[in-house]
Amino acid sequence: MALMVVCGLLVVAGVLGVVFWGCAEVTLPDDDGPPVRLPAGLVARRYVWYLTLAVVSGVGSGILVAGTGGRLAMRLLAATAREAAQGRVTEADEVVGRISTGGTVGFIVFTALFFGMSSGVVYLLVRRWLPHGRLGGLTYGALLLVVAATRIDPLRAGNPDFDIVGPGWLAVLVFGTLVIVHGMLVAAVAGRYSQVLPMPSRDRRSLAPHAPLALLLPAAPVFVLIAVVGAVAVALSRLRLVVAFLHSSHFLVAGRVVLVAVGLAAIPSFASAIVDIAGRQP
Repeated sequence: MALMVVCGLLVVAGVLGVVFWGCAEVTLPDDDGPPVRLPAGLVARRYVWYLTLAVVSGVGSGILVAGTGGRLAMRLLAATAREAAQGRVTEADEVVGRISTGGTVGFIVFTALFFGMSSGVVYLLVRRWLPHGRLGGLTYGALLLVVAATRIDPLRAGNPDFDIVGPGWLAVLVFGTLVIVHGMLVAAVAGRYSQVLPMPSRDRRSLAPHAPLALLLPAAPVFVLIAVVGAVAVALSRLRLVVAFLHSSHFLVAGRVVLVAVGLAAIPSFASAIVDIAGRQP
């Protein structure tokens, strides 16, 4: 019971983050406008700055909403399931109706590091194409729901757990809300933390706020990929035509068109999965 109370308090903290920081915009500490070409060193430091922002916003939101909220949702669905479901083993090898500290912490950490961090990275890649303010976070949450939730998790139609716990309509309602709130919190935390995150420099005081990057060290392949992407970003910043295009209105319009197209293309399969899950009665 105490474990669920802690999870509930963390989810409330996440919702409060959306309420108080939802209007915050991501702001570079040294942004003096879109120059045609930046020094390679500054590009590299900006890359690290954005990477830290992605980790903090993604992992933080993953802990507060996706992880703890997901655990609470599973507990709710287990409590509303039929008696025959109690004691059965889920796809994640968890026992329905049994609450364990180790299983809860493991689920939260896994969700925050993988789903959470990925959503933080994606948000910073597409944020220029989203509306400003709270509407931007809401739009991002809706995109996560329509494009990713039914293909990856937590509303994947092929998940056999929806045949064990339920009802299906409740699973759709709870998990759908969590995904949208998670997207909104990612945007809110990114905006708020950007206001206090300094650009990395030789000053040791500027490095402490980037300590969350240490979470990437255990995953060597991911760290190598990040280094390669950073090198490519620095190389592209040397090309004036590329830099000018990335700061042009044409790129802004094209990005928004792509986001709308991706969302519309995902709607049929999303709707099919939602109807399938909502109609299940374990």
